Amino acid sequence: MSRTVLRRVLRWGFLLVALGFGIWAVAGQWRAVADGLGRLSWPLLAGSLGATLAALGAGMMMWRALLADLGSPLHVVDAAKVFFVGQLGKYIPGSVWPVLAQMELACDLGVPRPRSAAAFFLTYPVYLATGLLVAGATLPVLAGESVARYAWLVVLLPLLLAGLHPRVVNAVLNLGLRLIRRPPLERPLSRRGVVTSAAWALAGWVAYGVHLWLLVHGLGATGPAAAVLSLGAFALAWCLGFLVVIAPAGAGVREVAMVAALAPVLDQGPAIAAALVSRLIVSVGDLVCAALAGAAAKAALRWNGQGGADRPGDGAPNPKPGTDDERHPVRPGADRDRGTSRGDGPGPAAP
Repeated sequence: MSRTVLRRVLRWGFLLVALGFGIWAVAGQWRAVADGLGRLSWPLLAGSLGATLAALGAGMMMWRALLADLGSPLHVVDAAKVFFVGQLGKYIPGSVWPVLAQMELACDLGVPRPRSAAAFFLTYPVYLATGLLVAGATLPVLAGESVARYAWLVVLLPLLLAGLHPRVVNAVLNLGLRLIRRPPLERPLSRRGVVTSAAWALAGWVAYGVHLWLLVHGLGATGPAAAVLSLGAFALAWCLGFLVVIAPAGAGVREVAMVAALAPVLDQGPAIAAALVSRLIVSVGDLVCAALAGAAAKAALRWNGQGGADRPGDGAPNPKPGTDDERHPVRPGADRDRGTSRGDGPGPAAP
């Protein structure tokens, strides 16, 4: 079996396993999910899915901004394929699958594996810091007598924000690379990269808040308090779900945290239904984004192969003659055409 065939078999196997675990995570609670779906109108469900797609798109743009700042900007179509297909690995128990998938997919586009791994791991402190910031700014305001339960946010948040300083991030990344005997970052993360990625992350949290608010609104929670708590509840639930690495995509942990955060505006039964339907919609959003990104990438490759011009870049300057400026957006096949590889190992072009 050739290496190309083996890689394709492994990728399809990865997708099937991730899909199976994603279905399993929802199927175990299907009766409660079906009950929640029956109480919600189709316009609300469609709006919630649309907000989810917007939030997932913001997450992809955050990762793309980090990768570009580290030295490998990708066209949005290529970035979407790498990010969304790789993210399906979060449904498999263990935290290693998404980064492995993204490393391999990005390598086909000329991104060195250590760099794509660095961008992947950077997304989580950005998500955690901004998510806890959103939770800390919203949940205590409407918690009433339960405000003490959120005191830990006040203590933890300054540490996370300090950890996002470029000097701290670069030092930690280079230490990790040194421990695994890899060379240090060729281009350190800049302040602009951190600010840009944090802005995309905050936009994503707002979209996720809209996603959950539409659900709780349909289940009986109305008024401004429901909207504010939906924003903070989703952010806090995601952060806690991420920290429990043994649960695929935070399954179970996220729902418990969301129900508790929504308690001031929603009874336990409807809150459980909202949390489970939210899980289903986010899972559907992951699949939709992965499918659309894969189809768009194949269509773009087919169009380029028929003599179309290269896809426009990010506005990065063209490399000077005789240089290899990695800030110039990478397109599939560019390294193959030059007879070189910008990854840390040979690999076929993206299918």
